[in-house]
Amino acid sequence: MAKKLEAEKELTAKQAELQGEETTTVKQKETIESEADSVSIEEIKSKTLITPSGDFDWDADDKGFGNYSSADREKFEEMYAGTFNSINKGEIISGVVVSINNKDVVLNIGFKSDGLVSLSEFRDTPDLKVGDSVDVFVESQEDANGQLVLSRKRAKTQRSWETINEALDQDKIITGFVKSRTKGGLIVDIMGVEAFLPGSQIDIKPIRDYDVYVGKTMEFKVVKINHEFKNVVVSHKVLIEDDLENQKTEIVAKLEKGQVLEGTVKNITDFGVFIDLGGVDGLLHITDISWGRIEHPREVLTLDQRSTWLF
Repeated sequence: MAKKLEAEKELTAKQAELQGEETTTVKQKETIESEADSVSIEEIKSKTLITPSGDFDWDADDKGFGNYSSADREKFEEMYAGTFNSINKGEIISGVVVSINNKDVVLNIGFKSDGLVSLSEFRDTPDLKVGDSVDVFVESQEDANGQLVLSRKRAKTQRSWETINEALDQDKIITGFVKSRTKGGLIVDIMGVEAFLPGSQIDIKPIRDYDVYVGKTMEFKVVKINHEFKNVVVSHKVLIEDDLENQKTEIVAKLEKGQVLEGTVKNITDFGVFIDLGGVDGLLHITDISWGRIEHPREVLTLDQRSTWLF
């Protein structure tokens, strides 16, 4: 019994000792956490920003830049704005190619932002490269995305119309490319503008096959412009007539009775044929075509037949 009581006392003492150690560990932990919190707070206090005074310049950086007066700021803003070109919607301006991608051509026209032009508008200039200068039409200074919108196609069209109107007013000769055949004539491309060449204005002689002119580059004179419908009518015949008129004067001055001349059958009628003598038309009567009697000139001659004739 005495041994049992002694063992219980020993166990109680051991438990009390363990409990004391646990209490000490908890207190130490609390002390360490408290000290850590205290240090953190002190560090935070030491790094707290000082509230600037009322005249603190928030625009100034560490090097002291940005301390401009209102007058200086206004002056510098005007100088900066003066470095840009003044452009207006609808005008044509020259730009320099900055870069080319698979979709657009980026152009610098001296504005606050570069402009974009669709690459498809440069199909006629496959050798386009960075640094090239091109004329563009200002469609918009700023679209919904804040982008400068330009067009080379519209610039070309407007330039072409100016050239065409000048050709009509000053009776100038212009060059065009015959694109295709249409009813009653041909369609001619003049610097991007489509013009109509009537069949009667192709040549001084009747044309039976218009297709032979398709794909050719020819000279024309503008004879009519309908500004309301943007229609242009051109003529190649008037150029030939002008040349023939000059030749006719020279030929007539040299003609003498009894001369043998070379000419081409231009037209055939019931009473005879008209011979083109190189600018001068001569009539060959049916009675002078053959020694024998004929009912119609077609029995002997054909259109475009070239031969020699006694004048």
